[in-house]
Amino acid sequence: MRYRLNDLTGGQTVLSGAIPGRKLLSTMIAATRSSETPTPAFLDFDRVEVATASFLREAVIGFRDYARQSLPNVYPVVANLLPAVAEELDFFVRARGDALWSCELDANDRVLSARLIGDLDPAQRSTFEAVIELGAITAPELAVRFASQGIGPTAWNNRLSALATKGLLVERKQGKSKSFSPLLEIA
Repeated sequence: MRYRLNDLTGGQTVLSGAIPGRKLLSTMIAATRSSETPTPAFLDFDRVEVATASFLREAVIGFRDYARQSLPNVYPVVANLLPAVAEELDFFVRARGDALWSCELDANDRVLSARLIGDLDPAQRSTFEAVIELGAITAPELAVRFASQGIGPTAWNNRLSALATKGLLVERKQGKSKSFSPLLEIA
């Protein structure tokens, strides 16, 4: 799924304010359907030159939080950010101790490059990097693989679940446990 924000806001290239952000949030919520399988929801900022922190808080973070709570297989990703918008969003999510997937998309919704914007605490960062390196993995597998760190399966599961809540990892039921994998690959 792809939401072209420039189109959804009537061609506006400057997106500012909490009220317009909430209006766009409502539009995206109304247009989003649940999915049987993990599905990225690309918030395409193509042609958006400026977006303020208040707009980003309401529209982007609001949609991410809504999707992660109400639509467990929908994973919001920001796409095609111009430098000024990327800088504002990065500054905003870092200040919150948060992170989001960002990517470049082609016309056919193929991810050309992907990266995290924002910041993760050191424990989340090392967990995220382990999943990027290893691919789909469970908390017990991480506990065995990194036994020298003395981190048990429950702690690994908590870290993995926190990253899934942020929409960075896909969580899948695997028997009695859950496996986690990156939503996008780091380019």
